[in-house]
This record gives sequence, C-alpha cells and structure tokens, in this order.
Amino acid sequence: MKFSIGIDELLPAIQSVIGVVEKRQTLPILSNILVNVSDGKFTITGTDLEVEITTSIAIEDSSLNFDFTVPAKKIFDILKNLDLGSLLNFELVDNKLILKSKKSRFTLITLSAENYPNLDPMTATSEFSISQRDLKFIIDSTQFSMANQDVRYYLNGLLFEIYNDELRSIATDGHRLAYANIEGLTNPINISKDSTQQLIVPRKAITELNRLLSDSETVINVSISASHMNIVFDDLSFTTKLIDGRFPDYQRVIPASELCTKNIIADRHVLKQSLARIAVLSTEKYKAARLEFKENNLIAIVHNPEQEEAEEHIIIDYTGEEFSIGFNVGYLVDALNAVKEDQVVLSLTDANSSCLISGLNNDAAKYVVMPMRL
Repeated sequence: MKFSIGIDELLPAIQSVIGVVEKRQTLPILSNILVNVSDGKFTITGTDLEVEITTSIAIEDSSLNFDFTVPAKKIFDILKNLDLGSLLNFELVDNKLILKSKKSRFTLITLSAENYPNLDPMTATSEFSISQRDLKFIIDSTQFSMANQDVRYYLNGLLFEIYNDELRSIATDGHRLAYANIEGLTNPINISKDSTQQLIVPRKAITELNRLLSDSETVINVSISASHMNIVFDDLSFTTKLIDGRFPDYQRVIPASELCTKNIIADRHVLKQSLARIAVLSTEKYKAARLEFKENNLIAIVHNPEQEEAEEHIIIDYTGEEFSIGFNVGYLVDALNAVKEDQVVLSLTDANSSCLISGLNNDAAKYVVMPMRL
C-alpha cells in the first residue's frame, strides 16, 4: 500500500496528538499513534487511556482504506528533521512502514491497529459552545494552582463549574486557590437554569487542552457525560476522562469582599518584581516572606536558614493600622503573574487571614493565598 502526504500538513497534525503519548508505557502500543486512512482522510489518534486526541487531514485518494500504528516519537523526530514543503511517501510492507522523502529513507516497525486501545464510547448528556479565547483565559488564569500528585486526587485537576451561561474554573492545592469566570456560553443543551453543574478535568488533560487552544474567537463545542468531556475543534477531537470525586466548597475559601477591612492597592508589575527579587533568597522548603504593611508603604522581607536576608520597600495605597503577615512568596508571585490588570488589590480581614488578590477594576479572576506562620 502506497500513498503520499505533505510534511507541512503531517507535522502539525502529529504535533497536536503527541503530547498525550507517554514515552514509557506498560503497554508498548501506547507509545504508538494510530493512523487510519479511509474516506479521503488521513486520521491520527494518540491516547494514554485517560486522554485521547484525534485529528484528520484530507487526502486526494478516497479509495485508500487501511490502518496501522507507528512509534510516535520516532516518526515525529523524523518529520522535524525533513524539509518543509516536501512530500513524504508511505509504503506498508508486512509489519513495516517505509518512509521516503527526497534522498531520505526510514523503515519503522508497526503494530496492528486492532490492538490499539480507545476510550470508552461517550454519550453526551449536556453540551455548550464557547470561544477558544474565553476557555483559554480561564484555564491560563487558574491552572497553576492545581495540586500535583496529591493524595486528595480530586485536587489534581481543574474544576469547571457551569451556572446558566457562565463557566467558572477553580483550582486549589490546599494552600492557595485560583478562580476565574467568563459569561457568554452559547447553544446550551441539557444545562439546567439556575442549577450548578461541576466536572473535574485531570491535570494532564488541562495541560494538553491548553496547548491546543488559541487566542481566537473561533467557537468550539464542548460535550459532557458522567465520566468524560469531549471538545471538538475544526479538524480535531479532544476527549478526556473526568476525575470522579467531590471538589471542596471553594466558595467558603474566598473571603467576602465586604468583610475585608484591609484593602491595599499596588502597581502589579512593581509588586511582582519586588517579590520575585526577594524570592531569590528563599529556599525550596521555606518560601515564607514577611509583609509589613504601613501607611502607603510595604516592606517585604525574606530570611533563609543560611542567615541571608532580602528586603524590598514598595509604595502602596493603604491607610489603616500597621500589621505584618507571612505568605509563601512564590504563591504571591504566581497570582500576580496571572492577574491581567496594571493595578491589583490585596484584601484581608485581619492580620491572620487569607489574602484575596484581584485586579483593581476586574474581578473575573480572583486568587486566595493562605497565610504562613513566621
């Protein structure tokens, strides 16, 4: 069986699915991608049994009909080193795939497509549409706060919460929390009015999904079942299993703005750079920074076990009693990196409370950082 396809088309297609393919697998076939050629389409699938990505390229010959699996990393590395604009010729001989382009020739071992695993078929119970830009915004705004390999498995993912035409994303690792929301979901199907629907998407799926999203107004369709989520792009389908668990009540963690008696306004860039500088002297195990708030002045101090010290004086907008409090300086910098506005508000109820961080005139994204004992 022989056919040809342009490297310019094939390389980005394989690049879009290879992220879910694990290099080291208990099942060797999971290190492969599945290629199916039929009905004038060259379809590529990659999966790790949790996330599955499928993409298609149109080909001229609609009479071709065959499939095979091939090592994902090897074919991707081969394509990266071939000349763009060239044709790649495929030839299947027994269980081998022969690739030719100009003066280059490669022979790869294939495995039978019959043994390639697929995620269980999904029957959607609800659907909605959203622009890629909006979905990317709420993921970018919150994903850094997801836990990583926490025994509380439901924290190792991102919570999506649907309420009417609003989509919220929430992530927490138990020490900090990130929240973002957008309005304007369209074409809702089986999404109840005035009721909340939640789904927890695994960490790896969020990472891969965010890599596929672009900052465009292109609308994508999201389908949800009890155990899966599927997102359809123009020529790509992304499916992931959901985490079966109950996410903590995040509403109780976010301080009510009307109860925050200490509100500090600061230049986001200046504050972020100042905290990033003192963070240099923090250690992996001890990242605490002391923040001393005085009238229109913030003194940020970091000590480390080697008796080294960093100190920054920052001009802020604050009037009230003087107080000091400790926070993980890395968490503060992460939150400030995620805020899009030039001015930020740091809100606290007292000197021992969590800090609520948001843009001065935009609370579409909010960040909560728990205090640390100094």
